[in-house]
Amino acid sequence: MSDLPHPTAPRPTARATYRLAPVLRPRGAHRRLAGWLERSPRALRVFTASERRSKERLFGCRMCGQCALPATGYACPMTCPKQLRNGPCGGVSPLGECEVYPGERCVWLIAHERAESAGRAADLARLQRPVDHRLAGTSSWVSYWLGRDEHLWTGDDGLAAPPAVHRPPVDLGLPRVSR
Repeated sequence: MSDLPHPTAPRPTARATYRLAPVLRPRGAHRRLAGWLERSPRALRVFTASERRSKERLFGCRMCGQCALPATGYACPMTCPKQLRNGPCGGVSPLGECEVYPGERCVWLIAHERAESAGRAADLARLQRPVDHRLAGTSSWVSYWLGRDEHLWTGDDGLAAPPAVHRPPVDLGLPRVSR
């Protein structure tokens, strides 16, 4: 089991990470930098290695290439041993411990506590799309700055207005009942 990720509590406080977020938001300079990095493979490798080191140290980042940190209280959901992107599994103990690694706090409870402490609990209602494993090891900052990850999560939990499903009645060959 040692090759499975371990739930990781981020080093910086939730408030600090939420304050840093606007600095990293896409701007013209970020887009130009990302474009240049993509045209310069060596620079992109150095940039991605630096992103890996910093995010791994600060957040336990697994470099999935599709960063969900802004929607998860800046607790990396990929540190869940089951790599669940939409909340805790049913095996979380009443004390909030991970089912796979008893004694370690569930990363989704860490995410909830962090988001709530920063007044951002509503962010956790966003549904995360499935991970595209082909992007593993790539820079999520470059993708973010180039607008490629706008589809990574929904705007809400999708429950407010469920899609209308219309199914025609199935004819079972039974006699009709009149009312």
